[in-house]
Amino acid sequence: MKKSILLLFCVFITSTVMAQKVNFEEFDLENGLHVILHQDNTAPVVTTAVMYHVGAKDENPERTGFAHFFEHLLFEGTENIERGKWFEIVSSNGGKNNANTNDDRTYYYEVFPSNNLELGLWMEAERMLHPVINQIGVDTQNEVVKEEKRLRVDNSPYGNILAEIKKGMFKKHPYRWATIGSMEHLDAATLEEFQAFNKKFYIPNNAVLVVAGDINIAETKKLVNKYYSDIPRKEPIERKTFTEDDITEAFTAEYHDPNIQLPMLLNAFRTPSMKTRDAYVLDMISTVLSDGKSSRLFKKMVDTKKNSLQVGAINLSEEDYGLYILYALPLGETTLDTLQKDIDEEIVKIQTELISEKEMQKLKNKFLNQFVNSNSSVEGIAHSLASYYMLYGDINLINNELDIYNSITREEIKAVANKYLNPNQRMILNYLPKKEEAKNN
Repeated sequence: MKKSILLLFCVFITSTVMAQKVNFEEFDLENGLHVILHQDNTAPVVTTAVMYHVGAKDENPERTGFAHFFEHLLFEGTENIERGKWFEIVSSNGGKNNANTNDDRTYYYEVFPSNNLELGLWMEAERMLHPVINQIGVDTQNEVVKEEKRLRVDNSPYGNILAEIKKGMFKKHPYRWATIGSMEHLDAATLEEFQAFNKKFYIPNNAVLVVAGDINIAETKKLVNKYYSDIPRKEPIERKTFTEDDITEAFTAEYHDPNIQLPMLLNAFRTPSMKTRDAYVLDMISTVLSDGKSSRLFKKMVDTKKNSLQVGAINLSEEDYGLYILYALPLGETTLDTLQKDIDEEIVKIQTELISEKEMQKLKNKFLNQFVNSNSSVEGIAHSLASYYMLYGDINLINNELDIYNSITREEIKAVANKYLNPNQRMILNYLPKKEEAKNN
């Protein structure tokens, strides 16, 4: 009886999700700007968002940090928005806004009451067409970025983990440096270099505009044409391809962090693009290993053996490559070697034994829940539409990505674990407290 009730509940939830299809319209302006419109009149809010196909990987190796720097710099002001007034305009009109940058793209968005749709469109058009990039803004944001780096990286416990992993795992690809970049590079850059970066990347034919929420499609198209059609197309961006050599022999690295007292063990494996089916399978493997208290690594190392304060597996997928990262913090006198042995045992189990049918169903339920949550607001839908178009090249994933997860088999999980998570394909990073300097007698 209980099984029947559970089955009926799962069928009901699944059918409800399938009914919540995200409808959208898309078109291109003559200047190359791709536009995606999603109408949802259930609440009087609208999100206007622009994603530019520029991230840390597009930087000059001698000028790292530019993409993240521009995330800040393009809030300074425009020819028609006075310096320092951007956030004031947004908040005084009942809105909120933000931006974020990663290795592959930069994303800006505003959320307004729907009667301010035109304001949001105008502001993003201003950012694209009329940004003011001058020495005052550069100097101001340089200090802002430095303070962010001090807070989030330099003075934050374990703040350099990802930077150290990337440095070890990538030798040719621009993923080898951190998104926040080098402060020395930013200090050395000239105003002309910043202006050239903007002119090259922040252009309509390198962007997607998404409008999602309480809109009228026909009226929104008119407004989009009004504010964006006259923005000139620029030279197409030529992107280089970087191919890393396969890792065929394990290697060890060491980093000493002055902000920590407990060491951390990390294993990193290089994996394929997030657009591949294998990347989806790796998502499932990380969920089996470390998502929740019933996951394998948590149950074994934290709950049963009590030799780890924290343990996890992360599938960090990006446009060109991915990283699969396993980590553990020791508890008590546990050594990093002991943690390594326990992690290796669980990886071998995934590689040699099929996960149970019960685990598989639990996996699919979790991804169903994630899928629902990602599309539960117009803000989330806007981000998904932009990402699927620009980074995956398949906007329809917003409705059918769950089908990919549901089609993955237990046999695939075993095969993908054998393909990518082998000891000879990894970096072992011992992330340690800073050594005490020897005292002079």
